Amino acid sequence: MNESREPLDVSGVELAADVLAITEILARHVHDSWLRIRLAQGWTLGPQRDDRTRQHPCLVPYEDLPEDEKESDRQTTLATLRGLIALGYEIRRDRS
Repeated sequence: MNESREPLDVSGVELAADVLAITEILARHVHDSWLRIRLAQGWTLGPQRDDRTRQHPCLVPYEDLPEDEKESDRQTTLATLRGLIALGYEIRRDRS
């Protein structure tokens, strides 16, 4: 495993079409997971991020996020999927 602090080299990792097709579902999951954690920590919706008062403007359903925030979740998802493949894992759907 990669124990260094350097990011994994995912430059040569190609994601299959069926994996790319689930990007939006996983991006929504990334946001929903982040949202649940923040709410459990006592964060509330606010006009801008404020760590002192624990307010954040993205404490909303995925559908209500600005497009740039959705894109950030998509990129996090894609980076994670590519990282798994770079580490030697396979992503496949169980069709049974």
